[in-house]
Amino acid sequence: MTESFVLNHAARVLASVQPGHPADQVLRHYLSGGQRMGPAERRAVSKAVFCYYRWRSWLEERSSLQTRISQALALAARFEADPKSVKPEALAALAVPAWLKAEASFPVESLLQLQREPALWLRARPGTGAHLAAELGECEASAACSDALRYRGGLDLFLTPQFKTGAFEIQDLASQAVGLCAAPNPGELWWDACAGEGGKTLHLADLMKNRGLVWASDRSAGRLEVLKRRAARAKLFNYRTVLWDGSAKLPVRSRFDGVLLDAPCSGVGTWQRNPHARWSATPQDVAELAVIQAALLEAVAPAVGPGGRLVYAVCTVTQRETAGVAAAFSAAHPEFEPAACLPPECRPASGAVEGPGSVLLWPHALGGNGMFIAAWKKKS
Repeated sequence: MTESFVLNHAARVLASVQPGHPADQVLRHYLSGGQRMGPAERRAVSKAVFCYYRWRSWLEERSSLQTRISQALALAARFEADPKSVKPEALAALAVPAWLKAEASFPVESLLQLQREPALWLRARPGTGAHLAAELGECEASAACSDALRYRGGLDLFLTPQFKTGAFEIQDLASQAVGLCAAPNPGELWWDACAGEGGKTLHLADLMKNRGLVWASDRSAGRLEVLKRRAARAKLFNYRTVLWDGSAKLPVRSRFDGVLLDAPCSGVGTWQRNPHARWSATPQDVAELAVIQAALLEAVAPAVGPGGRLVYAVCTVTQRETAGVAAAFSAAHPEFEPAACLPPECRPASGAVEGPGSVLLWPHALGGNGMFIAAWKKKS
């Protein structure tokens, strides 16, 4: 594999990125096409594409794509060897778009985190983290979340026997923290309102030891089909799926022990993993999504039974989508009181901003996505 091979393939991917076609989707389509590449070559091209967006503001705009990609890779290598090679003022000015300053004040530690390669986090089945680490090798256990492993090896994890038999899911550490915050008990009735492809649904079902029931809803039937395949692989059966468009007409007429609303958001917290989104997101997105998030909270709140938990999570750090939404909900709903959020063992040493019944996890807190989680208990 030559340098020109990587630069040329990465340039073709970047040339295909257009509005409405994010870089990660274009990259997946390109790599799954007719390109004859081994795992190492695919990783190298992927790294080059994401590296370009991570260091885009440092690059010479008039240079060819191949030259700019090469510059980005060199900057990344220098930064990895010596993080102090990039000054804090340069990070604040170049690592994120200027409009973000009005929405969130990134700590320097998180700006540094955004420029690093993202960690690959696995969620082992409850109580099996050490066993899985021994089987896969090159795993590092998380000090914050039980059964979370950082994988540093070069295996194609999707081809491993452990993945095929449902021994683990690939799930960011901050997303795992959401499930631990929900803390469902075996035998309870829960609703994952915006389930997507089911990462958090499966975590809830696993924590409930395959007992009780988790209703998983989404507006996309396709995403729910992916959830079903993942659940079958994990041999989890304590769930049901149902379509829901987010309206006030709820899909299930039950009163739940717990409701998880992992709401659609601007995704600012994922900018380490998805650096292209730094340059495609807008402040209008933040404003519109904050309205949607508030409406979704209003819609799901009546489904929480007396004494039940309501958990709100968004993988963003903008004030309007996090504390702003949570504070407005608390003010409008005195029947809900702030509840314990992260369990003590999940609290990181730094990078977490805690409020009454809430926590804001900056990207450097857990070495994963930025995440906001708020929890309430409905008064009996």
